[in-house]
Amino acid sequence: MYCKNCGSFYEDENAGFCFRCGTPKGQGKSFCDGCGSPINEGQATCMNCGKSTGNEGGYTYTQQGGYNNYKQTPPPQQPPVPIKYRSIPLCIIFSIISCGFYGIYWFVTLTDDTNALSGDYKTSGGMAFLWTILTCGIYGIYWAYRQGEKLDYAKQSRGIPSANSGILYLILELIQFGFIGNCLMQNEINKFANMD
Repeated sequence: MYCKNCGSFYEDENAGFCFRCGTPKGQGKSFCDGCGSPINEGQATCMNCGKSTGNEGGYTYTQQGGYNNYKQTPPPQQPPVPIKYRSIPLCIIFSIISCGFYGIYWFVTLTDDTNALSGDYKTSGGMAFLWTILTCGIYGIYWAYRQGEKLDYAKQSRGIPSANSGILYLILELIQFGFIGNCLMQNEINKFANMD
């Protein structure tokens, strides 16, 4: 179970309050208590796990059909996220010239930009890089898959059709072509930068 106020996981299921923010258990409307995902105002179900949020008469989200609105008002629009456009050839060239140091920066910014687009801030770019180093690259495989999932979610929440990019990025990472996955991710992020 997760705190509905801050999204933290309850280590002790019997606790009467959140140890992180101090909010009494069950109070708050910002996060899903089933998975800890952020909840928009008026949202009747969680976009991540589908659990009811307790917002009566709100709108629901389904993976297949998008939004089902019971109030006949459009769902709230995502606030514009300032995403910086990055030239993919320059990112590659800078990564080569700097012996990979710019590639680390690029990895971190890809993660942070994707987090901002999807609203999923669970793992920052710096932490993702640290976990990749600590696990000798194994976390990087999971990271590639999650990046695709978050980009797909960002597209779907804006009404843009999307395929399962996570599988493509996962396969590219497994066959040692992760840099191509990074280029494809940056291309998708650049499309969002052009929208704003």
